[in-house]
Amino acid sequence: MSQTLLFQWFLFFFILLTSATAARVNIPRLSPTGPRIIENPSEILSELASDDLETFFYNQTLDHFNYQPESYTTFEQRYVINSKNWGGANANAPILVYFGAEESLDNDLAAVGFLSDNAVRFNALLLYIEHRYYGKSIPFGSREEALKNGSTRGYFNSAQAIADYAEIILHVKKSFRAENSPVIVIGGSYGGMLASWFRLKYPHIALGALASSAPVLYFDDITPQDGYYSIVTKDFREASETCLQTIQKSWGEIDEIASKPNGLSILSKKFKTCKPLADSDELKNYLDSMYSSAAQYNKPPTYPVNIICRGIDGSSDTENDTLSKIVAGLFAYKGDRSCYINAATNVSETGEGWRWQTCSEMVIPIGRGNDTMFPPDPFDLESYIQDCKNLYGVPPRPHWVTTYYGGHSIKLILQRFGSNIIFSNGLKDPYSSGGVLENLSDTITAVHTVNGSHCLDILYADKTADPEWLVSQREVEIKIIESWINNYYDDLSKQQ
Repeated sequence: MSQTLLFQWFLFFFILLTSATAARVNIPRLSPTGPRIIENPSEILSELASDDLETFFYNQTLDHFNYQPESYTTFEQRYVINSKNWGGANANAPILVYFGAEESLDNDLAAVGFLSDNAVRFNALLLYIEHRYYGKSIPFGSREEALKNGSTRGYFNSAQAIADYAEIILHVKKSFRAENSPVIVIGGSYGGMLASWFRLKYPHIALGALASSAPVLYFDDITPQDGYYSIVTKDFREASETCLQTIQKSWGEIDEIASKPNGLSILSKKFKTCKPLADSDELKNYLDSMYSSAAQYNKPPTYPVNIICRGIDGSSDTENDTLSKIVAGLFAYKGDRSCYINAATNVSETGEGWRWQTCSEMVIPIGRGNDTMFPPDPFDLESYIQDCKNLYGVPPRPHWVTTYYGGHSIKLILQRFGSNIIFSNGLKDPYSSGGVLENLSDTITAVHTVNGSHCLDILYADKTADPEWLVSQREVEIKIIESWINNYYDDLSKQQ
């Protein structure tokens, strides 16, 4: 899957969420590697020793928290096991568990390598669990039925998801007679939030959690709403001040041209759109998404922000005007294509699912003030709630995440009752603005890198391309996890 195609799908999802014809739900999606479609995941998995992966389905309870007859409905939830390097139950060898998030588990298996890269070092059993309502873990028989109304969508939330994970972990431990094997849960982005929350809610099941790029503080106004876009702006400024200034200038010029007779046709031709632009917001939303996702996934060795800025700064267009430079940045990043922007696409399971999640409990109040490279666009909670009501008939619960999991006064609270959580971040990731960036206690640790981006530490290691700071970050995390496990073994030996 090319970087260009991956990015095309990110733009589609972001534009879908910011569409003026639907709800203006503008929360950029959370994912370790960005939204993508893997056309032949079996081929990719075969390259990753898929013979070592065994797929199972667990008869999962639909509703863990109620006792109505319909609560006892079940659905098949997929999980995958790799036991090749496991040290066995007799040795109480550990279990590393990956929490799938808002996409098919196939995509995670093809991208997230932290577990398999370290399986030998830990002698670990590897367990990957798919999130309910995604991939092959769909209640009610089909995605259409599962999402068709409020009664079926109502079981689609994070609390149900981590209860699913708890059931499957206990089931697997029992199946492998591994009751004393320590469990470490791992997740990235939204999955990283789930991992940290799981450790807090189910400390008797998980010994510890690695929460990569998890913006657990980007709820309920704990983080300034422009935190995300401020870091996007900072990333572009560090790449090139000239590039930043060109982008800032471009928004007004787009609106100016669009206001003229045939202005949209002029813009459509200049940007080689796949179909005529409906309005200037369609183009601006696309560019907004391109710059934001380039910053969020600004990974080595390519560094997308640098690619865009080299295109903008190095424009050789004979007109050499502001929008020609913007076009050059777009073309440099996406490569040679027949057309750009508003290509025909199909709504994916992630597009549908994440839109519901952000209109129910995942209300991350991202907005823009006057100090970013984007036009001001403050987050308006009242409008957001109304848009979601228009879409789904029910309002979101913007305060529920902090009520259920915490967040306010996190250092004061978690140092009293929390333990064994790693919050890892790359500071070039816009979502790091809502991450935990300082140690909360001796065992709730913040690990961050100045040049890192979204979830780099849990992706497959590349021995030839990974910079030393990334290698060091992973090693720090591994040693912390080893210390948790060693302490656990010491405690276990004292009880036997």
